[in-house]
Amino acid sequence: MTNSSPSAEPEVLRYAAFTADPAGGNPAGVVLDARALDDARQQAIAAEVGYSETAFLCPAPDEPRTYTVRYFSPKAEVPFCGHATVAAAVALAGRIGPGEVLFETKAGPVPVSVTADRDGVLSATLTSVTPCVDPVAEADVAEALAALDWRREELDEALPPRVAYAGARHLVLAAATRERLARLEYDFERLTRLMLRLDLTTLQLVHRDSERVFHARDPFPVGGVVEDPATGAAAAAFGAYLRELFDLEDARLTLYQGQDLGRPSVLNVELRAGDPRVRVGGQAVPITAW
Repeated sequence: MTNSSPSAEPEVLRYAAFTADPAGGNPAGVVLDARALDDARQQAIAAEVGYSETAFLCPAPDEPRTYTVRYFSPKAEVPFCGHATVAAAVALAGRIGPGEVLFETKAGPVPVSVTADRDGVLSATLTSVTPCVDPVAEADVAEALAALDWRREELDEALPPRVAYAGARHLVLAAATRERLARLEYDFERLTRLMLRLDLTTLQLVHRDSERVFHARDPFPVGGVVEDPATGAAAAAFGAYLRELFDLEDARLTLYQGQDLGRPSVLNVELRAGDPRVRVGGQAVPITAW
């Protein structure tokens, strides 16, 4: 571990999550030992890194493979971030080896399992906190659509708007066509105001390709980022949304995200019978040039 004294400069690692290609996925910053960093310094580092989130880990003194984790976007702290969790767990496995770790986040405890494939590429699967899915007021849906410049008739009626939570809150809106999802230009300030009022982390914009395959895009203006290329927290929330909507159990789902940004990502979502939590997994690789 590094950064053992208050004057030490932290080592900031950079990983791409939900991909095996450093040019794909969602980049995340990772600080494996943030014990010497106060809130202001963590926020400043996240702004300097410039990725949608940077994860800051502090090892638990008496609990092996257990870490307190905080997540900062360039503009603010968020309670939980899925892609930075995957990135941090894989980065950590490079130091302590694959296996099980526990991340104590502001949203609650998040177990993560890290495995290696035959080529040595590491994957991490997180288990979310207990999720929930709530209705959303029609006036708020109308405001979101106005900010996105979407029309109500462009939505998929089989996937109604909801606010889904699995560590962070996301407004789920389903486009009826892949073409509608691909055309994303929105009013940054207007959407930011709505998201702050509803305490949303991203919008989970989706299109259903088949019963178990979806495409997703996630505007993230509240974090100072136009769009997230891969959003593990939203994928977990979306898994909970689909479970409630269709009474799914023992289901495996695939979400493709980032294709429209040129950073393709694959997020694997698993629902298990008898367990309300949602598992989200994918590969992650170091970024060596930026």
